[in-house]
Amino acid sequence: MKKVCIIYTGGTIGMKRTENGYSPVKGFLKGALEEVKELHYPGVPKFDLIEYDPLLDSSNIAVEEWMKIAKDIYRLYDEYDGFVVLHGTDTMAYTASALSFSLQGLDKPVVLTGSQIPLEEIRSDALDNIVTSIIIAGEGKVPEVCLYFNNYLFRGNRVMKVSSDEKGAFESPNYPELAESGIHIRYRKRNIKKFGDELKFYEIKPKNVIVLKLVPGFSYRTFAKVLGPDVDAVIFEGFGAGNLPNNKSGLDEFLKVAEEYNTNILICTQCQRGTTILGEYETSSELKRAGAISCYDMTTEAIIAKLYYLLSQGYTGKSLKMEMEKSIVGEVNV
Repeated sequence: MKKVCIIYTGGTIGMKRTENGYSPVKGFLKGALEEVKELHYPGVPKFDLIEYDPLLDSSNIAVEEWMKIAKDIYRLYDEYDGFVVLHGTDTMAYTASALSFSLQGLDKPVVLTGSQIPLEEIRSDALDNIVTSIIIAGEGKVPEVCLYFNNYLFRGNRVMKVSSDEKGAFESPNYPELAESGIHIRYRKRNIKKFGDELKFYEIKPKNVIVLKLVPGFSYRTFAKVLGPDVDAVIFEGFGAGNLPNNKSGLDEFLKVAEEYNTNILICTQCQRGTTILGEYETSSELKRAGAISCYDMTTEAIIAKLYYLLSQGYTGKSLKMEMEKSIVGEVNV
């Protein structure tokens, strides 16, 4: 009999309605899952539930919580056939990306899921997300960190949350799904990869990173003032293929200040689909000459997690650029 470990961090999936709105309640999910008859059908893996204390809204989940999840999976790795992480939807893509860099060389699934509607409510999407995630984790056909939602299994470092009020809350704009759940679970074998031959755990530490979404009329001079020795990197969400305004906007001044403080500059695109190509247009050529890092088709969530991971491993300068611009765990097409 297959056995799966469920790690419950909090989030909408296990919340109850209270006088102050939906709130996670200690012990509620355990009792609710025991009453789900589908989880006791033949062929459904057995599971153990680890409930974190305190349970957190995903808005409050950051690096410390990423590492707690990763360390628990690493510690319990040999005891289970797969893992399911129940997580709030708002930052689930960040956590999925971070786990993919922290746990490299997986040979069993780590599946993140959650819901848009609490399990206790009518029309909840929680039941299918939980049951199918447990089955996928137990079947062991996807040796990756992945995210299951609304009938689709995605690579964890390729997803983004695209809707706050639809059951199809997540999409993977630049990489096809790993599996689709219908009458049967259909795995897309050619899209599933194994990254490494041996499980390795990597510590990720908090870093100071600024993300700036460019708008017409953007002034670099304003943001040059916030740079300093404590800012590790600035990520520009540029237009189209990574284009930035460069006429009378103070870009030269910004780059000089960034160089003075050894601040890493990264460029991605605001577009959900497509890639960043620095130097494709004249408006991004100055950034290319300055050694800015191209993030190609990575999601902002994956960029943040990858940057934290690489900085935590001591990469700087040219070595950081080299690692950011190549695929480590399938997070980017170069």
